[in-house]
Amino acid sequence: MRIAGRQRLAPAFAAVLFAILLLPSARHGLEGSMTAQMLVQIPLLIGIGWLLPAALPQRLGEGIARWNQHGISSVVLASLAGMFWMLPRSLDAAIGEPWMAVAKFASVPLLIGLPLGLGWPRMGFVVRGVFLLELIATFFRLGWLYLVSPVRLCNNYLLDDQQRAGETMLVIGGVILTGILAKLLWGRFNPA
Repeated sequence: MRIAGRQRLAPAFAAVLFAILLLPSARHGLEGSMTAQMLVQIPLLIGIGWLLPAALPQRLGEGIARWNQHGISSVVLASLAGMFWMLPRSLDAAIGEPWMAVAKFASVPLLIGLPLGLGWPRMGFVVRGVFLLELIATFFRLGWLYLVSPVRLCNNYLLDDQQRAGETMLVIGGVILTGILAKLLWGRFNPA
């Protein structure tokens, strides 16, 4: 299948995935553990937003492109929104408060995924590198915090779940770092 065909299907796939994530059984399963909410549900919501640029009208896309030189505006917006949703208090509120659940399901795709989907192709090597290094550092910082904290940081999750999330974040940070180092040493970042 050609790339243009895939781009046309991306918004429909995003809509189907979003509908699945809204199902009560999916929400219960993914929000039942801190690890699943932080490392499965939120990344899936970001992925939904990443697929949405193909659904934007061309004129709107061109207007955003003028505002989004080299993807830097996208990175700043996505980073700020991402920092909010990494706070334990935000994760707790998204489970206990219906309005925060709505905010999560709206803001994560639209303020993290969509800006990254619009900005990533425009980003140069350095901007991508800074973004990825900060992502790795965030996984390491939060993973270490969740792992060594002697108290629960989220009221809705037990301490062992918090520690499991921390261990998983450290592993993910290590895998991303290893992948980037392998690319730097033996691969290429930009397609031919």
